[in-house]
Amino acid sequence: MRVRYAETDQMGIVYHANYLIWMEVARVDYCRSIGFVYKDMESLDGVLLAVVEANCRYLSPSRFDDEITIRISLLEANTRMVRFGYDMEISGEGRKIARGETKHLFLGRDLRPVRLPEKYRRMFRIVESAQ
Repeated sequence: MRVRYAETDQMGIVYHANYLIWMEVARVDYCRSIGFVYKDMESLDGVLLAVVEANCRYLSPSRFDDEITIRISLLEANTRMVRFGYDMEISGEGRKIARGETKHLFLGRDLRPVRLPEKYRRMFRIVESAQ
C-alpha cells in the first residue's frame, strides 16, 4: 500500500493509529488468500472476529507516498481465537517501520464467544485431536 497524505500528522510522518488500520486491511486480504471472504463469514455464517488485544511497536517513521509492504502471519489459532503477527517495511528498502500483533475471539451475532465452524478450521490450520 502507499501512504496517503491524509494518513500523516503535523510532523509529516504517518499517524500512529493508521498502522492498526493497515493491520486490518492485511487481515481481510489474508482471509481472502486462505480461501474465504471475511464479509461472507460475518453475513453468511454469523461469525465475527473481535479484536481483544492489539499492539504495535513503531521502529522507524514512514512518510507520505512511501510504499509499504505488510507481511501477515498466523501466529496461533484454535476454535475460540486467532492471533496474527504483522511486519511492516518500506518496499524496496527493507527498512522496518513497525511490528504488531492482534488477538481475536470468534463471536456470534449476539457478541458471545462461539467455536469456529468446521469449514474454516483447516484454513486457519486448526486441527483438533480426537477425544
